[in-house]
Amino acid sequence: MSVPQVARKIVTAIPGPKSEALKAEHTRYVSAGVGQGMPVFAETASGSTITDVDGNRFIDLASGIAVTGVGNCAPEVVAAVREEVAKLTHTNFATTPYANYIEVCKKLDEHTPGDFAKKSVLVNSGAEAVENAIKIARKYTGRSAVVVMENAFHGRTNLTMAMTTKSMPYKQGFGAFAPDVFRVPFSYPLRDDFGADGAAAAKAAAAKIELLVGSANVAAVIAEPIQGEGGFIVPAEGFLSGLAEWAHAHDVLYISDEIQAGFCRSGKWFACEYDGVVPDLITTAKALGGGMPLAAVTGRAEIMDAVQPGGIGGTYGGNPVSCAASLAAIGIMEEQDLPAKAAHIGEVVESVLGPLVDEVPAVAEVRGRGAMIGVEFVKPGTMEPNKELVGRIAKRTIQEGLIMLTCGINGNVIRLLPPLVITDDELNEALAVLKEIIVEESAK
Repeated sequence: MSVPQVARKIVTAIPGPKSEALKAEHTRYVSAGVGQGMPVFAETASGSTITDVDGNRFIDLASGIAVTGVGNCAPEVVAAVREEVAKLTHTNFATTPYANYIEVCKKLDEHTPGDFAKKSVLVNSGAEAVENAIKIARKYTGRSAVVVMENAFHGRTNLTMAMTTKSMPYKQGFGAFAPDVFRVPFSYPLRDDFGADGAAAAKAAAAKIELLVGSANVAAVIAEPIQGEGGFIVPAEGFLSGLAEWAHAHDVLYISDEIQAGFCRSGKWFACEYDGVVPDLITTAKALGGGMPLAAVTGRAEIMDAVQPGGIGGTYGGNPVSCAASLAAIGIMEEQDLPAKAAHIGEVVESVLGPLVDEVPAVAEVRGRGAMIGVEFVKPGTMEPNKELVGRIAKRTIQEGLIMLTCGINGNVIRLLPPLVITDDELNEALAVLKEIIVEESAK
């Protein structure tokens, strides 16, 4: 590797001896169904780096799957958690409420799209947020059908598995699934017949809805403004707005799943803003908690109030310690203008990796918004997904000091989700390493 180690520090074989020992215990005591994406075990983290138990330091290009947008162990978040956990660990908000739950809901009202009155419910995870959004939509509309997108990922509960496209590993062997879920094509400019014509893609999706289920039976349409697990797919301009317009014309609720793309990740507070979409309901999680478990459903007040008291919520949802972490994280986003920082990261990534589309035949596309970038790989001279090459690239990156994830229905996309506080030096070092690996592995 020709790139000097500066932010990175590799001092043992990967994995090192302590990680190897922990791997044996992982195999013995942890369900195989959990899996282990990386062969190393983290011990400490700071900002945009993670240090494993053997003393190897990695540049983090995953952010815990978009969770640590404000950085690993952000001092403000750590201080807020320490202060809160010494005051109040848990009461259950529906039993004995507390102020910072309300403060998080106020911040959600402030930053989510729409100038109408909004309300929120706080829960634990993205899947739980999606499931509650569907419950709310069904209650408000009196309808049961839910329309989801091809390539979508919404979670691993029974309902959200039904809403998720990819069978392996998320759905294999877990059926039967929840009914009344209908799937329509998402705009995929690289591969679909519509290309950059998002409006036409939206019309085709709407026609499919009418054919499959009929608008009068649909409670909600839900879409990720940038598909995550599906391949970091950015729909063509006009697709999301066209879908939302169709929904509102037929009294169908439009739900934006911003669990991965939200909270500054895309270069705006929420990625649906790029297409001018104002959703009726928006689901958030991941970066919302600053590293602590927290998720939310936010929406028009009259929709959120349609549910009977006790119909939504849960024992741990909006835990006071998680709410304290969230308020600290949102404060960092505001004070450091992390939407602008994310946009800058995207520009740097595009400047380094974008030229590979013309230089490396296996690179079909570099796409994304802000600090949410995917690189899709194909077999040269075709559009056939190249999962094997992506596997080799991913294996090399960890050896060279990068933590990076893959995605895509066919497993042929690498995804970059660095903390939004990553420095230019760290980012440039990581990109130089990644580019070298891509070029070398693609030449084999």
